[in-house]
Amino acid sequence: MKTEQQYFEEGLLIKDYMEQMTTLKEESFTVYHQFQMPHDENFLSLLNEKKPHILAITEDWCGDAMMNNPIVRRIAEETNLEVRAVFRDQNLELMDQYLTNGGRSIPIYIFLNDQGNVIGKWGPRAPQLQEYVLEKKSELPAQDDSTFAEKQKALFAGIIKENTTNEKFWGWVYEDISRALILALS
Repeated sequence: MKTEQQYFEEGLLIKDYMEQMTTLKEESFTVYHQFQMPHDENFLSLLNEKKPHILAITEDWCGDAMMNNPIVRRIAEETNLEVRAVFRDQNLELMDQYLTNGGRSIPIYIFLNDQGNVIGKWGPRAPQLQEYVLEKKSELPAQDDSTFAEKQKALFAGIIKENTTNEKFWGWVYEDISRALILALS
C-alpha cells in the first residue's frame, strides 16, 4: 500500500487540478477569484515556518470540493505551500482510510510534515456548513415519496449556489481549516 506521501508526490498540483475540471469549474473559479484571504499574521507565519504539504482527496462534481479547494489554494498561494490533489474514485484505498461517518465524503485534506508523515486532516465540511446541509436535508420528503429525487436535485443545486456565492460559508471554511492546521502544526 502506498503512503500518503507517495499519493502526494503522484497528485496534481491544485492549480492544475482546478484547470482540468470539467464539472463545477466556473463555480470553483468564482470562489477562487472572490474569496478574500483574512490577514492573520500568526497563522500565515506558522504556515511559512512549518511548511506542511496538503494532499486533497477530491472530485470535481462535489459541491463541497468546488468551494473548499479554491480556499485551500488561496491559503497555499499566500504561504507558498504545496497542495496536490488525487481523485477519490481512482484512489479508494486511500479514501477508505479517511471515511466520514463510514462514508466516502469529500473533500478530505491530509496534512503532511516535511518528512511526509501525516500530522492532521480536515474535511469534508466546516461544522456550520454541516448544520446547514443537515437542516436543508431534513426538509426533504421520505425517499419513497414520488417527488424525492426531484426535490433532492433541487436541494443540491441550491446548496451549490450557496457554496458559490455565500461569503459567510467561505469564512467558515477558512476559519475551520485554519484551526485544524494550527492544531496539526502545534
